[in-house]
Amino acid sequence: MTQRKAETAVGVGALLLSSGSLICCALPILLVSAGLGASVAALTSAAPRLVTLSVHKAWVFAISGIAIAGAAFALYRPGRACPTDSQLAVLCARTDRWNRIALTLAVAIWLLGLSAAYLWLPIRRWLDV
Repeated sequence: MTQRKAETAVGVGALLLSSGSLICCALPILLVSAGLGASVAALTSAAPRLVTLSVHKAWVFAISGIAIAGAAFALYRPGRACPTDSQLAVLCARTDRWNRIALTLAVAIWLLGLSAAYLWLPIRRWLDV
């Protein structure tokens, strides 16, 4: 596997792992807040592993955060450069652009899930006082 393909695989893996944090925490909170609690009940009965993800959300966020950090290091590490061949340089630039988009999306999803899992309820309780 070439170095660029490995970097792309790391970026896509980070994106998928961060989506797990969104599914475990942000999606159920959003659905319940919108008055769709029955949808959450149906979702957890259809996919009971979502409950396991929610129970172990600290591990979900830790593992996905480590994967995102690894993807960021692979993308922005020192000494990383595109080839000097003009055709390969164009492909390298295109791949880098897509890798940066995937990394940005993964970080956004991870932050959304993190805020849903750990911040929204305390803020809500504080505002209700």
